[in-house]
Amino acid sequence: MSSNWERLDESLRPVVQANVEEFERIRGSMEFVTQEVRAEIQNMFADSSVQPLFVTARTKSLESFREKASRMLEPVSEEDPPALVFPDPLRNLTDLVGVRVITALPHEVALAANLIKRHRAEFDCRGDREKDIGSIESGTYGYSSRHLILRTIKNDVVKRFQQTVEPEGHASGSYMFEVQIRTILAHAWSEIEHDIRFKASDPRAWSPYLDRQFTATAAMLETVESAFAELYDRYETVTGFWDEDGEGAEPLTPNRIRHVWETLLPHVDRKSDDDWGWAAELLAAHGLKTTMELADLLQAGTITKVRRALEHRYSPGPDRLLDDVLLWRFGTAHIDLTAETADAEMHPRRDSLLRRHRQIKAFKGAEALRHS
Repeated sequence: MSSNWERLDESLRPVVQANVEEFERIRGSMEFVTQEVRAEIQNMFADSSVQPLFVTARTKSLESFREKASRMLEPVSEEDPPALVFPDPLRNLTDLVGVRVITALPHEVALAANLIKRHRAEFDCRGDREKDIGSIESGTYGYSSRHLILRTIKNDVVKRFQQTVEPEGHASGSYMFEVQIRTILAHAWSEIEHDIRFKASDPRAWSPYLDRQFTATAAMLETVESAFAELYDRYETVTGFWDEDGEGAEPLTPNRIRHVWETLLPHVDRKSDDDWGWAAELLAAHGLKTTMELADLLQAGTITKVRRALEHRYSPGPDRLLDDVLLWRFGTAHIDLTAETADAEMHPRRDSLLRRHRQIKAFKGAEALRHS
């Protein structure tokens, strides 16, 4: 696998070499622009709810510049003369200065991009695209990232750079550069892939097995990112249950109880005949009417102790387990509020609750002795 420079037509070499030499001359001064735009992008997140893991920047290397400047257009016909993809690379290439914004989770990529684009006083967004090497449409895998092309606006550091490069020219303070936004997992994958696949010292050593492995790891990456995204969504939902001015104040309708239960205790067996309406009646009997009160009741530690105390022969459904948790917390008050009266002719529920209450009391007594 030869490089673009090695394949470059001899007639185009002089112009490419001249551009490479010019880039080498100005690259040191360009580093100040790189540092400036990195700092500007970093500062945008200072007072924002969006907090990237880190923001880095780089000025394109001389070798990378030569490779990109050496790209040739595919001829339409045999008569077409050789031509460059970037005839004036110092002006055509927008990634000579590049910034990377690395986030923890996929949804933060869009949040970071939108935040940057809103800072119109500092930068003008001239391009925004989702770059996915191995796209969903083709059924393959690769890293994905958001690419913004930004233009500085009357930036003093850029003006000084332009005056250094071209003293007789007009220093507008406008300069195009690229911002890549991706997750930490995608970033790690792309860095390793780039080092191995695109910087291989001897292309003859390449094996199709390596391509296969990169595809496999990209598939695993997508699965892991999806799992992290689901964990984050569940965490946001659960924390919302404790917001007494928002989700936590939502009234406990049967459907709301089911939603809270399935979020907090997704592992508890659910049965087709779960009676969420009855669950709402049990909670209301104790004056529990809000989401936050139910979330407080369904603590994992309490659920575990209730299971151990009652040694359920069969795994209880949510409505039965909720009944037991209320009995654990409220004791005989739960019996008096939700069972038949003591003088009723038939009192199967009261008998069942009294039996379970004795088991709970015995368990709590044994626990107290163990910790005394």
